[in-house]
Amino acid sequence: MTMLTTDTVTRDALGVLQPGFTGVTAPDWLLRRLDEGLGSVALFARNIESPEQLAALTARLRDRSPRLIVAADEEGGDVTRLESRTGSSFPGNHALGAVDDPELTRAVARELGRRLRECGVNLNWAPSADVNSNPDNPVIGVRSFGSDPELVARHTAAYVEGLQQAGVAACTKHFPGHGDTAVDSHHDLPRIDADLNTLYARELVPFRAALAAGTKAVMSAHILLPAVDRALPATLSPAALNGLLRAPESLGGLGYQGLIATDAVEMRAITATYGIERGTVLALAAGADAICVGGNLADEATVLRLRDALVRAVHSGELPEERLADAAARVRALGEWVGSRSGAAEGIASDPGIGLAAARRALRVTRLAPYRAPEGPVYTAAFTPVANIAVGDETPWGVAAELRRLLPGTGTGTYRESDAAAHGLPALVANVLRSASDRRIVIVVRDVHRHRWMADALACLVAARPDSVVVEMGVPQAPPTGALHIATHGAARVCGRAAAEVIVGNGAGR
Repeated sequence: MTMLTTDTVTRDALGVLQPGFTGVTAPDWLLRRLDEGLGSVALFARNIESPEQLAALTARLRDRSPRLIVAADEEGGDVTRLESRTGSSFPGNHALGAVDDPELTRAVARELGRRLRECGVNLNWAPSADVNSNPDNPVIGVRSFGSDPELVARHTAAYVEGLQQAGVAACTKHFPGHGDTAVDSHHDLPRIDADLNTLYARELVPFRAALAAGTKAVMSAHILLPAVDRALPATLSPAALNGLLRAPESLGGLGYQGLIATDAVEMRAITATYGIERGTVLALAAGADAICVGGNLADEATVLRLRDALVRAVHSGELPEERLADAAARVRALGEWVGSRSGAAEGIASDPGIGLAAARRALRVTRLAPYRAPEGPVYTAAFTPVANIAVGDETPWGVAAELRRLLPGTGTGTYRESDAAAHGLPALVANVLRSASDRRIVIVVRDVHRHRWMADALACLVAARPDSVVVEMGVPQAPPTGALHIATHGAARVCGRAAAEVIVGNGAGR
């Protein structure tokens, strides 16, 4: 039964939730809960139509709650909410890591933060500080700055600094590091069997740098690390949050005292074993301060369920009232910080070209045969893997749109593993060759090293048409192939534009 009390515990229970909602205007139920103490709101692509609409939405929310935290998952690159319909104007972490210029990373993050702040978003669930130590990782990949802990550390710090210079709080993720997983925590619970020495020397290095740079928040990961806790995933583990993250350095911790937010609590890594209500209580008890929810469960009933679960846990003694009060106080403190920084973006000059400039610098171009730019339309064959949930299916990627702009009449086809499974690989390759006719083929792949069907199709096409151009828009692990091979280190719209410029002869790359 829904509890109707309005005491401090109930207010604090609302205060620690970061819920989402549906629609591009604020629903009445959300406005009511803001009056009752809700401290944060989460925005997703479904809430955003344009910068003007988003600014009006966030202004409406803040009229009701001036110190409201408005959060979004705007990493740039492959993971964008502001530009989910068109693709991002900023390259992602892997491209910035490939350039390895921390000043560029700082400038990109500052411009991204400026745009977020103009729209009223003041907490960004970014950057990803994960070291991409497992190239087969299905969920991190180009969201990481790279596989070298020190490189990831210096760019994580630069990103935090740039974002927060614009008055947007950084939320460094996914603690204690999601880079060595082979499972997507949206679907199941990943396990990392690294020992403590490896953890300190690899995963924790970027998080130390983020804390030194002053990150305002840290996001926990739904991953199991037996070296830290044999039973509980990090989000629910006191050993991971109160121990590894918060404990003083003299006791082996990182000494962090700021806000800890959870990754989305409705992900199956939590709900399949603990359920959303139980998972929420355990996360708060373990040391988390803010519960992210609403990517899928975006309604008032979910907010009330979680609020009431926390109130019941306090009344039963399972969750100490002091722990809930401490978490709510940290949320309010972050709300005060973002409120005090409301004019920060106004002092930052707009730099609209920084994203494309960074994407151009990130290209790695390999010419394996004499190459002449096409004089007319080409055919783009996009080999498309299943998108992970963090990226989403709605965000366009590739080079086809840019090539159609530069080479009118260019055709395109999309090919998936299901096509190869249904019709056979030879039929898929024949389809591409038939569609291309006598045009140059531009083969666009994404993490080809992770997909056998894609690698086989690529090999057959390059053998049949050696003059093909290959564009790798994921992590470039496989050897270059084709007459011209371009590694973009990400699939953002600007990465596609930079690659298209090289294909038509207007860009050099590296």
